[in-house]
Amino acid sequence: MTVTGKTIPENFHGVKFPENQDVVHRVRRPLSSTGGVVGLRGNLAPEGAIVKIAGMPKDKQVFRGPDRVFDCEEDAFKYVADRKVKEGECIVIRYEGPRGGPGMREMLSTTAALYGLGLDNVALITDGRLSGGTRGLCVGHIGPEAAVGGPIALLKSGDMVHIDATEGLIEVELPKSELAARRKKWKHREAAYGSGALWRYAQIVGPARTGATTHPAAKSEKNVRALLSG
Repeated sequence: MTVTGKTIPENFHGVKFPENQDVVHRVRRPLSSTGGVVGLRGNLAPEGAIVKIAGMPKDKQVFRGPDRVFDCEEDAFKYVADRKVKEGECIVIRYEGPRGGPGMREMLSTTAALYGLGLDNVALITDGRLSGGTRGLCVGHIGPEAAVGGPIALLKSGDMVHIDATEGLIEVELPKSELAARRKKWKHREAAYGSGALWRYAQIVGPARTGATTHPAAKSEKNVRALLSG
């Protein structure tokens, strides 16, 4: 059942598909095989990540290069704005997720600065949020986020990162033993807020993959209500 109170077949009962047009396409004849947004997974994002590939050539959807790690967007932006970034690098912005931010803000300043420099082969990955305004290979919503000890928290500058949007892959080229050794040394980062609403939010917010909600959500919900207006 949908929010109309009817099923999808019931909603479209009596509707005929207009054949002589190229605006609405049938599922069997899509404009592209993936759409404009692709989900990625790998040892760097076990819970997934998101990259926008709309308008991006196929040869630009694959990247491999050393990373440059930053624990907040401000530091990453300064690095880019000071023109220290090099072709072939992967900028990593972490501790900007729902809990780490807190709030999962958009990494717009750094992505815009990268685009402004006109660099052709630079990637950016973050546990923060990205919008449709990004250009180039920018991967957001990496989960688990750094604040809860996700693999992105274990990265060190110089690690080789591999992204393949055509295969849905995002990995750091490190053996499991090295990642395990780093995890043993990893410590929770001190929170930016020690009290107040943002502190409370950071204690209860969930992962990006379930909507960064402050309640269980999804299948854990006991009562679900849909508000209809009309």
